[in-house]
Amino acid sequence: QVQLVESGGGLVQPGGSLRLSCAASGFTFKLYAMSWYRQAPGKERELVASITNTGGSTDYADFVEGRFTISRDNAKNTVYLQMNSLKPEDTAVYYCNARGSPRYFARIPDYWGQGTQVTVSS
Repeated sequence: QVQLVESGGGLVQPGGSLRLSCAASGFTFKLYAMSWYRQAPGKERELVASITNTGGSTDYADFVEGRFTISRDNAKNTVYLQMNSLKPEDTAVYYCNARGSPRYFARIPDYWGQGTQVTVSS
């Protein structure tokens, strides 16, 4: 059974930091690119950051502006999102996504976690 379990969300003051974790199980983690998305109330879900299956390449949304870092530990089947200098506009539910690398899959599997709430407020 595929599971993506996010943790680490919460309430933080502007300028603060949080580290999100996403623990994966039920699939071969090292064959999947991993991403973090977020969805604020009344807005569409948007990509925050992605990392390739090997961890060799990362990509970030423009709004990250160098404040966030995505990383992964394939030995622990976990992906992380370190978020620094948080702003009120970062408030959203953050979702973990696993997408099979096209190198290994003819049909690309795509899995989602249930999300973790991040609230940035004073």
